Amino acid sequence: MITCLFRSCLAGVIMLLVSLATPAAVADLPCSTAKLIVPWPAGGDTDIIFRIIVDAANRAGAKPQLQVVSSAGQGGVKGSREVRGAKPDGCTLLALHESAFTSYLSGRADFTWDAFQPVALMTFSPSIIGANTATPFSDMKGLIAEAKKAPETLTAGVTLGSYPHFLFLLIEDATGVKFKYVPYDGTRERITALLAKNIQLGEINVITAKQYMSEGVIKALGIATEERDPLIPNLPTLKEQGINLIYGSNRGIVLPKGAKPEIVAHWEAVLTKAARDLPLKKSLEGQGTYVLFLGSADYTALLKKNYSEHEKAAMSIGMFKK
Repeated sequence: MITCLFRSCLAGVIMLLVSLATPAAVADLPCSTAKLIVPWPAGGDTDIIFRIIVDAANRAGAKPQLQVVSSAGQGGVKGSREVRGAKPDGCTLLALHESAFTSYLSGRADFTWDAFQPVALMTFSPSIIGANTATPFSDMKGLIAEAKKAPETLTAGVTLGSYPHFLFLLIEDATGVKFKYVPYDGTRERITALLAKNIQLGEINVITAKQYMSEGVIKALGIATEERDPLIPNLPTLKEQGINLIYGSNRGIVLPKGAKPEIVAHWEAVLTKAARDLPLKKSLEGQGTYVLFLGSADYTALLKKNYSEHEKAAMSIGMFKK
């Protein structure tokens, strides 16, 4: 199967939207501070990225001010369920990425993205396949050859039902190999296990790859983008190595279902201003992530499209049945 879920060439077009006028929206919200629930462990990539976004939103004059609240557990399902049950009054928001799809498609959750009201897409982070330094391969071709020799023995650290789990499932489907999965609750735990050689494989981001490659403590085997990333130009794409797979994490912000249009518009305006913040762009690039802004309507359309592509892939590998 050839899968192409994301196209990095969208970035340049979508960034044009940031230059559009901010919608005029003022909502009277019944709270002095609004909570952005981040349903993954504090200190992990997603937590750090959303704290940077919240700082930018507050600098841009968010009223009420936003505060990140970590509510990790069940691969993002615990915190997501909290927001799903919250009042749609604009005082509780949720950090969302592809795990909203994959947790549902893998049976970990009984709801997906459409249980919420999309507000804005904020960032994109491309996926990289990392390996510990004791592995006998240094690129994807070597990994696939080794995996074919010994099916279900190479260990991949994943958060079950998350987008890194899905990434490895898609590689399995594209190449015919099988991995042995070792569950972890978040990115930081997976990276720690990879460094300690408790697992052989794991999904990592650009900055993690660049840092650990230079230190010689993790191998980066390939990046799931259309073209090589300028921060690590020597790392070949999966496509160059015979695996036609483009994948990564789109991170956005949603509200509980039923939020009034003026509440959606209020937070969309705040996040539009935040997306223009130059320190935000610099800080995110320091995390191997790029500003990729879409407002509510376009973000809703993207979520619908990307969910459909994930569902199709999940059905093709036998993970999900309608």
